[in-house]
Amino acid sequence: MTRLPSGELALGGVSLGELSRAAAEPSASGDASARVGTPTYVYDLDGMAREAGDLEAAFDGEPHLVAFAVKANSAGPVVRALASEGCGADVVSGAELLLAMRCGITPERIVYSGVAKRDDELDLAIGVGDAGIRAINVESVEEIPRIAARAAAQGRIASVTLRINPGVDAAELDTHSYIATGHDEAKFGVPLSSIPDAIVALEAARSSVRLVGVTAHAGSQLTSIEAYLASARAVFDTAKALRARFALELVDTGGGFGIDYGEGCPVRPADFIRAARAAQREQGLGDLALFCEPGRALVGAHGVLLAKVIQRKIAAGDPDPRRWMMIDAGMNDLMRPALYQARHRIVPVMLQRGARLLPYRVVGPVCESSDDFGIHELPEGDLTEVALLDAGAYGYSMASRYNGRPLPAEVFLRGGAVATVRPRKSVTDWVDDRL
Repeated sequence: MTRLPSGELALGGVSLGELSRAAAEPSASGDASARVGTPTYVYDLDGMAREAGDLEAAFDGEPHLVAFAVKANSAGPVVRALASEGCGADVVSGAELLLAMRCGITPERIVYSGVAKRDDELDLAIGVGDAGIRAINVESVEEIPRIAARAAAQGRIASVTLRINPGVDAAELDTHSYIATGHDEAKFGVPLSSIPDAIVALEAARSSVRLVGVTAHAGSQLTSIEAYLASARAVFDTAKALRARFALELVDTGGGFGIDYGEGCPVRPADFIRAARAAQREQGLGDLALFCEPGRALVGAHGVLLAKVIQRKIAAGDPDPRRWMMIDAGMNDLMRPALYQARHRIVPVMLQRGARLLPYRVVGPVCESSDDFGIHELPEGDLTEVALLDAGAYGYSMASRYNGRPLPAEVFLRGGAVATVRPRKSVTDWVDDRL
């Protein structure tokens, strides 16, 4: 993210002001697709590809798989850009599985997580390609016979990994409770106390289920390597115990690597992997492939949400007035602040030199009090567009059409230019759907 000499914000070398202006206006180049209006997500595919390349390098050529968590950003151009850098996919639904394959990711580079996989989704995961996907992450003892039955019905053997709940206390993770997944009260994974029962179930299902590894996911937006390592060590300990019975091929330490949302982030994704690799070797498991499942860390910092300023509202107060700035993007477009109390930096698309900045509470158009992006320092004078930063993950993929608002447009940048535009649908499209 940079500012051009004019004061205009740019992403991937492309002027965001040019993109955010009304689509009906002709662009300077005459390209009608160069202006898409607001709200609009804009993604720098080159930046995302660099993140993937940096993470791939941390494995130093050892057997591994970086399985991009498709839930973070399911846009086809994003998935294809990461696949071109060697990424596989971590999916959580049959739809995401189909999307990953349509984007060129082969079944053997896909893992499937989730606590409530439907039978038809299991059938898809088991039945694709020559041998099904690389691994179905088993999240409960009860899921094992279900997978065995679906595989037997197809005359196949399903490859599975045992997703353990590593018992990492939510307080250790320094993240929001809603995205802490590795503690004892979480719905995810097999508790360590239930591993003996899982072994019995896996032994009973050997004719149609093959255990290939152990996995865990402590939580998301992690900024401490130690919290991640606590979960990874539980994976390695479990794998060591299971090797006597099962021919393991991999260990998967999950994702959740944090990014800088404006308050700093002391570690990079590669730091997590180097630490996990060292712990893996210490446990004598260096012959197993190391998988990880990053989402936000690859895409979050390389996307913005552009919004138009609708109006301001100022209420007299002593000693200071209260100021609101109403924008046309709301919690339906970016749910994270309402859901997790997450904070995204908001900056003017055009910043005039010497402009006076004042605190404004930035809010959207949705009829909910939680449609609130917090207080931000913004210019006092004329301001037409703003950018919500670090919105490349869990933005559009969580968006809705609540209050009859169209889903945002999406613009994908590559090589300093607009590569693809996904225009927003009209308001009448929503009306027609509801009739």
